[in-house]
Amino acid sequence: MGETVEKTYQFLENFEKWLIGTGLSDQMAQLTKVAISLFVIIALSVAVNYIAKHFIVVWLNRIAKRTPSNWNTFMIKRKVLHKLSHLAPALVIQFTIGIALYDFNPNLTTLIEKLTYVYIAVIWLLVIDSLLNVLHDMYLVVDTSKSKPVKGYIQFLKIILYILGGVVIISILFNKSPKTLLVGMGASVAVLTLIFKDTILGLVASVQVSTNNLVKPGDWIEMPGRNVDGTVIDISLTAVKVQNWDRTISTIPTYSLVSDGFINWKGMLESDGRRIKRSVYIDVRSVKFCSPELLEKLKKIHLIKDYIEQRSEEIEEYNQEMGFDTTMPVNGRRLTNLGIFRKYVNTFLENNPNISKKSTYMVRHLQLTERGIPLEIYCFSLEKAWVDYEGIQADIFDHILAVIPQFELQVFQNPTGDDFQKIVT
Repeated sequence: MGETVEKTYQFLENFEKWLIGTGLSDQMAQLTKVAISLFVIIALSVAVNYIAKHFIVVWLNRIAKRTPSNWNTFMIKRKVLHKLSHLAPALVIQFTIGIALYDFNPNLTTLIEKLTYVYIAVIWLLVIDSLLNVLHDMYLVVDTSKSKPVKGYIQFLKIILYILGGVVIISILFNKSPKTLLVGMGASVAVLTLIFKDTILGLVASVQVSTNNLVKPGDWIEMPGRNVDGTVIDISLTAVKVQNWDRTISTIPTYSLVSDGFINWKGMLESDGRRIKRSVYIDVRSVKFCSPELLEKLKKIHLIKDYIEQRSEEIEEYNQEMGFDTTMPVNGRRLTNLGIFRKYVNTFLENNPNISKKSTYMVRHLQLTERGIPLEIYCFSLEKAWVDYEGIQADIFDHILAVIPQFELQVFQNPTGDDFQKIVT
């Protein structure tokens, strides 16, 4: 290695002498030699970078795919080899720049070497970060990961990694010992914490937000405590901008996403549908057993015709087997108008093409209140856009309110002026 370097020095000196012999001045000959040397270094770096990425990395990835394992799969997924290949051109510059500029400006040589070392340090940070991701991915394959997550520990290691990496980079740029920098930082950490409190909180929050994929531009978030309800348009270190649905812009501290909490509707937008959860209050006084006349009338509704016939037969057989006196309504089993109506609404949802059948849909009673019996409709609309969603929801409840009288049920509502007028008259 030393002999090769000596020969290179000798070649460059002879080349410079040859340039002087062609009639160039000493200064011009030196500049020409340096320019050609730098061009050769750049060309060599580009060539090595191309070979590393398009031949060596591709070849290693192919070998990894032929020998499938979790380690190989995650190494390819996290692009560890691709990031590692960035070291190739940096190493070329590191080993050749001192030779090319050995008799030129020493300050320029030192600057280029420092920048090269910084670049190498950054690449190693990215490679180690990817390796930590690979280890986490491999742990997630294990069944234990479901009950004992280690994501928090991985995040902590990454924070330590980047702090140490930052110290190393600063020590390279300012030619100081990392130990000296750490001691100096320890003495001033209290003052820095007070001065850069918001920035530090924002930095920590940004790491948590990005690492956990809590929110990203384009997500619909809601923070009732800060009157925020709209689409995220920008996330910076210290602030998050949200365009509310009334077109106003809200700006909130980044750390408030973590400290205050928020609702992210991204899960709804990526799911099978958007939830509909609304109740109709039924007047308790209108709930009753179905008379034969009412049952015959309701059998004409095609959605529940088969249900009424089947349930009527089952109930009649049961009452006969038990020997109940059916002249008394409380004896045995009977169909109620509310029960049949609940079945009708459930069947109506089942046959509605705008309702997701992959998600839960049901009609249920809630706790009885002073306003009547809450009959809750719970389902998911396939349309998630606001206007379309509201239209589907309105159509469902328009229909429900219109058909309720057919079941001899009444919707509860507080007395109005017309009600009091009827009482008076």
